[in-house]
Order: sequence, then structure tokens, then C-alpha cells
Amino acid sequence: MQATVRYFDESTRSGSVFLDDGREMAFEAAAFDAGGLLLLRYGQRVNILVDGDRITYITLSTFPLPGI
Repeated sequence: MQATVRYFDESTRSGSVFLDDGREMAFEAAAFDAGGLLLLRYGQRVNILVDGDRITYITLSTFPLPGI
């Protein structure tokens, strides 16, 4: 699933994204760390994996998601 970065806090490595349907979803440091990134910026397109109501993996839209 793709989304757009709304906010990212470098100190906590957490933030939130806008889904393409306009909903906002938060992500925690574990999801950010799983994606192997160093930084995210407002407006960046990202790929995310969601389990229930939480993001478990986030990476740049040009990077593949694991297992897909």
C-alpha cells in the first residue's frame, strides 16, 4: 500500500502518513527501523505494510516491500 509522509520525528523515529483515501495513520519506531531508512521528509511517497490498524513496515515507494 502506498501513502504520503505527513510528519516524521527524527528523535523518536516515529511519525504519520496520509493514506490515499485521506485517512491519517501513525507509525512507530519499529516500523521505521524495519524499513532500513535513515530519514523521511514531509510529502515523500512511501510503501507501507499494515497489520490490522498499525503500520509494521515503512520504506520509500521505490523500494520493494518484503515478501511482495
